[in-house]
Amino acid sequence: MAIIRPFRGVRYNLQRFQDIGALVSQPYDRIGEELKQQYDALSPYNIVRITLGHLEDVGLPPLSNGNGADVYSRARDTYRQWMADEILVREDRPVLYAYEQSFTVDQHTYARMGLIAAVELADFNEGIILPHERTHSGPKADRLRLLNALQVNPEQIFMLYPDPQNRVNALIRQAIAGCPPDVDTVELFEHDVRQRLWILRDAEVIAAIQREMAPLRDLIIADGHHRYETALTYRNAQRLAYPNAPATAAFNYIGATLVSMDDPGLVVLPTHREIRRFTAVSPAEILARAGQHFSILPVRDLPACLATINAHPKGHAFGFYGGLQVGFHVLTLRDERLIDGLIDGGHSHAWKSLAVSIVHKILLEQVAGVPVQGIEDKSLIRYHRNAAQAVKDVDSGEGNFVFFLSPTRIEDIRAVAAQGERMPQKSTDFYPKVISGLTMLPIGPDEVLEADDAPVAAETIRRCDGLLAV
Repeated sequence: MAIIRPFRGVRYNLQRFQDIGALVSQPYDRIGEELKQQYDALSPYNIVRITLGHLEDVGLPPLSNGNGADVYSRARDTYRQWMADEILVREDRPVLYAYEQSFTVDQHTYARMGLIAAVELADFNEGIILPHERTHSGPKADRLRLLNALQVNPEQIFMLYPDPQNRVNALIRQAIAGCPPDVDTVELFEHDVRQRLWILRDAEVIAAIQREMAPLRDLIIADGHHRYETALTYRNAQRLAYPNAPATAAFNYIGATLVSMDDPGLVVLPTHREIRRFTAVSPAEILARAGQHFSILPVRDLPACLATINAHPKGHAFGFYGGLQVGFHVLTLRDERLIDGLIDGGHSHAWKSLAVSIVHKILLEQVAGVPVQGIEDKSLIRYHRNAAQAVKDVDSGEGNFVFFLSPTRIEDIRAVAAQGERMPQKSTDFYPKVISGLTMLPIGPDEVLEADDAPVAAETIRRCDGLLAV
């Protein structure tokens, strides 16, 4: 069962900052040095000073130099100073948060509803929470050092939960109906996304949401695999250090934004593959080789190419651009039965049928002959959300050719995760990202979350509509 709990979140002091747009950021793994500098310029209190302080310390050793002044302890000291100065404040009681993101994609307007909560960590073999992408050791070592120093989850991971009737969403929307948001802002990078947050303090509302979530299994990590696995490592170490800690010890939990898999605002964008620094096989020869297993259709331009591949019901049509002389083409798999024979290895049919699996295992490795190591270390590949940028790179000579994909479908993500498998890298791009700086979850050894049967505070809790509840 999925256990979620309210928590006494740490957040920016809304009495001091009417708009926290200059304080929030993209998740840490979406931020390079240039974007980090832009966040730094916005405010000395931007959340990146905690989540990514080490980007400004290029050349310094990642571990302590003997006096404790390493990059992670500096993040801890920044956090503590902000708490002391009331830049950050803590909720006076455990709460949940309603988190709505409104945005437009391809002239369609969406509103995605999330629930920010403390989610009990579960090992993947328990079948409660499932990964869908691979992780790498470097980011996990970095995040573990930060977590050990801070003893706080400074960001939420992004999780999906099954709720075909969107019953949890209904409870949330009923609770916030007619209520002005506590936060209403936009973030620098995804500046077209409106970010709104409501603090849910009502005990009855919280209990109702917990009851709906409790029976659920097969929650899927959408974004934040490295942080989740880091939290498991941190939890296990804390359990060894504090064997008598209760089950409600905060280190058994992770801060997460939970979104229904059936939320009408759940959008997955495609990630296109640009191959560069690879000239062993020409784009024209790739098309000729692909003709053995794919039908080849020339199309006039990029919009026509994308429209054609997005119309394929299984995502087994792929765009190809090899430069001005070759033009745009759509490659469609001739026979679905070819998949199992062309992709070997111990993977399920669901995994082999993914568009990203076909691109990597058939088109890139077998047809184009791109070395696998060059894909793994990213020396021969560049990933793009913006298809036009990939075309521009090829036209300028920076890239050799591009494969365009349609978005990975939610049902495919569920099917692969249910098999206990992980998708190839860059299989999904959930848009928009869950931003950092909305709220944090303290997870030190003395932190304990409120039990389900804890008594409701005797004081009254005011709802935004003026009604009172106890």
